[in-house]
Amino acid sequence: MDNSGKEKEAIQLMADADKKVKSSGSFLGGMFGGGHHKVEEACEMYCRAANMFKMAKNWSAAGNAFCKAARLHMQLQNKHDCATSFIDAGNAFKKSDPNEAIKCLNASIDIYTDMGRFTIAAKHHISIAEIYESEMVDIEKAIAHYEQAADYYKGEESNSSANKCLLKVGAYCAQLEQYQKAIEIYEQVGANTMDNPLLKYSAKEYFFKASLCHFIIAIEKYEEMFPAFSDSRECKLLKKLLEAHEEQNSDAFTEAVKEFDSISRLDQWHTTLLLRIKKTIQGDEGDLK
Repeated sequence: MDNSGKEKEAIQLMADADKKVKSSGSFLGGMFGGGHHKVEEACEMYCRAANMFKMAKNWSAAGNAFCKAARLHMQLQNKHDCATSFIDAGNAFKKSDPNEAIKCLNASIDIYTDMGRFTIAAKHHISIAEIYESEMVDIEKAIAHYEQAADYYKGEESNSSANKCLLKVGAYCAQLEQYQKAIEIYEQVGANTMDNPLLKYSAKEYFFKASLCHFIIAIEKYEEMFPAFSDSRECKLLKKLLEAHEEQNSDAFTEAVKEFDSISRLDQWHTTLLLRIKKTIQGDEGDLK
């Protein structure tokens, strides 16, 4: 469907709204006479123009129009409408300019936190985090916004939503090799869920991930203490076991142990501990044969 006519109509509507704002005079003077009413009309015209730009898929123009409406709403002290317009602008800019989208969403967050609407603010921190994930590929900033969202959710007793954000942080911290921070998050979420009848089965996954991070920290610690350990058969075995455990592959775990044992015989102490680790792999039958 050809929406070029809508775009032309939107451009004209923007020009008419600009004129209306100018004719209202300064904002202090515009509060007298018909100035206030003209500004309200201009707000409505900018929003209408923005929606026409959306129909024409001119996302930048739509975002700019919503921003103009937002600024007028702020000058009219309409905080809720201002925040809503900034969100609409952010959603339009997501399709054309991620940086502008983030600016608009941050502006809406400032308003919502000032109004004490922390759950809504948290939701838009997640939106910003997702932009950093998919568009900007800036994981550190994504982490910061997920953490802020989690803090706001916790403050509002929305613990399930907070946990979802924290799990995103934990996953990214592990990817960035920030293992200690990942451990703290997985342990925290695991402790939060283990006593909940509906969520307790997820707790084992979180503690498992924390255990893998502990495993990696231990290997790295000993490689740093004794560099020759890195090239040892023992270290290579540990890394194979870690990989098998991460993949929940009991066959690969057993094969790595058998390969090591064929050259360096494992005694009963080592076998017992390795069996205990192997039994934590789902579906394992509990032997090393």
